[in-house]
Amino acid sequence: MSSDNKARILEGAMNVYKAKGVKFTMDDLAGELCMSKKTIYTVFPDKGTLLYEMVDFGFDTISEAQAEALSNSDLSLVDKLKTILGVLPDAYVGVDFTQLYVLKGKYPKAYTRLQERLESGWEQTLALIDKGVAEGSLRPVNKVIFQIAHEATLERFLMGDELSKNKISYEDALSELVEILTEGIIVK
Repeated sequence: MSSDNKARILEGAMNVYKAKGVKFTMDDLAGELCMSKKTIYTVFPDKGTLLYEMVDFGFDTISEAQAEALSNSDLSLVDKLKTILGVLPDAYVGVDFTQLYVLKGKYPKAYTRLQERLESGWEQTLALIDKGVAEGSLRPVNKVIFQIAHEATLERFLMGDELSKNKISYEDALSELVEILTEGIIVK
């Protein structure tokens, strides 16, 4: 099966996830794609493998959006930093990422992959912070603490139920997190 079909299945899986969360079935996905389950199973042998690949697909999409922001000469350094910390591609707007805590018990490989991807890919962000400190647009901060704060908060958003209990969307929570991390809470 071509990589185009793999991408089509992953995009369809994101749509079904958006509608039904992690509890979507392969029948739901087949219906979304107007494709047989047998065809899907030639690419993804089981739902766990599909979810694992969905994690990478999602993070790869985010990485592409981050790269686009970094190369955008119209954005200031601070705006680039805010954008890459809070990027959420249009396809993911409205997706309830707070249901991902289900992965830990039912799909541990996908959960582990999610944690790995949350904790990786920081090189460009940290380099941007260094550049901002050097040019004076950012104050010196402990980058380890900054990274841990962002990662731990995102993991809590994704693996806890506080956002859904408080009726806060993932998009709004991510935006607020970026604002707090970059601007603080003190009125200036």
